[in-house]
Amino acid sequence: MKKYSELTKEELQTLKKELEAKYKEFQSKDLKLNMARGKPCVEQLNLSMGMMDVLNGDSDLTCDDGTDCRNYGVLDGIKEAQELLADMMEVPPDQIIIYGNSSLNVMYDTIARSMTHGVMGSTPWAKLDKVKFLCPVPGYDRHFRITEYFGIEMINIPMTADGPDMDMVEELVANDDSIKGIWCVPKYSNPQGYSYSDLTVRRFARLKPAAKDFRIFWDNAYTIHHLYDDKQDNLVEILAECKRAGNPDLVYKFASTSKISFPGSGIAALASSHNNLDDIKAQLTVQTIGHDKVNQLRHVRFFKDIHGMVEHMRLHADILRPKFEAVIEILKRELGGLEIGTWTEPKGGYFISFDSLEGCAKDIVAKCKKAGVEMTGAGATYPYGKDPHDSNIRIAPSYPPLSDLITATELFALCVKLSSVNKLLSQMK
Repeated sequence: MKKYSELTKEELQTLKKELEAKYKEFQSKDLKLNMARGKPCVEQLNLSMGMMDVLNGDSDLTCDDGTDCRNYGVLDGIKEAQELLADMMEVPPDQIIIYGNSSLNVMYDTIARSMTHGVMGSTPWAKLDKVKFLCPVPGYDRHFRITEYFGIEMINIPMTADGPDMDMVEELVANDDSIKGIWCVPKYSNPQGYSYSDLTVRRFARLKPAAKDFRIFWDNAYTIHHLYDDKQDNLVEILAECKRAGNPDLVYKFASTSKISFPGSGIAALASSHNNLDDIKAQLTVQTIGHDKVNQLRHVRFFKDIHGMVEHMRLHADILRPKFEAVIEILKRELGGLEIGTWTEPKGGYFISFDSLEGCAKDIVAKCKKAGVEMTGAGATYPYGKDPHDSNIRIAPSYPPLSDLITATELFALCVKLSSVNKLLSQMK
């Protein structure tokens, strides 16, 4: 098959009729498939059902240090949970706070606290004339929704295969003290599946921000979410690197077990410098007497240690890997060589990023929806939902059964073709 850009008007018109006939066939199937979010599937959730059995009415709910998990207290989490998540996050246990079930909640609280009370004695952001945040794009829509909710101005930073454009980050941060932070998903990024290079992490650690209350919001959501045993991305640990660079307070590092155990009932954590943690605990001690220690203990008793968690993630990978490979195989088979789209091939995480011809993403997603397949909204991977090129689409392979995923991806590829043909024909008028 020739590249679409090399086809004549007559060839494109003929192709359009063929594609429209195939599209009508899909519409007649009355599909109702959802690929909108990176939710674990039922088989993945079933992997953690043993967690329901590790505690019962006869269980000893006392920690090694004598803490009764049924009662009040232990603001920063039980020692065993700190050790477990510290190993997962590659930080010392005394640099971590264990929270409730959602790292997104922790990130929201961190922004809210900065707005109302400032960062380590700095002026509360809400009292400043202007507050800005850097946003690597395409990126995680829920990050952007938090900053938008608080009225923080967002600045797009282009992503590369090595991470954000660090020349741009360094220049902006050094010259504008209204820039207070940057969102980062440093490993198997959402949606591209990129992992930051060693040099990128070290450049982050050596930033010289004009604002003393600037913080890197390091959302390491996919820290152990590999698809392959023999092909894994590794990340330089940012807190240790910041300490070496003389910037120990520069980073808030977030993670959770949301896609390890149960997304609705996991445990989340924040790791940072002792100075940052002291600042956070001053607020946290007013907000809560302590998070769910029984759930923390449940996770520790189930996984036992980081080795148990890693083995558990291999079971997740066995379920996810065929789905990712199926999507990529279909994209290669149906769209390879046509030059109407490009996509990433991640080694971990939960998403594949697809870039269509400029101006086609919304149309592709709309066509998929009209034929019964719900995708993440076009533009969602950019602040304010505005993709300046209308080209990026996030593909989430995890939730549908494999057979449904294959059908959905075949429809998606068809919609890409149809939208691209229409785009090229419109340029010939």
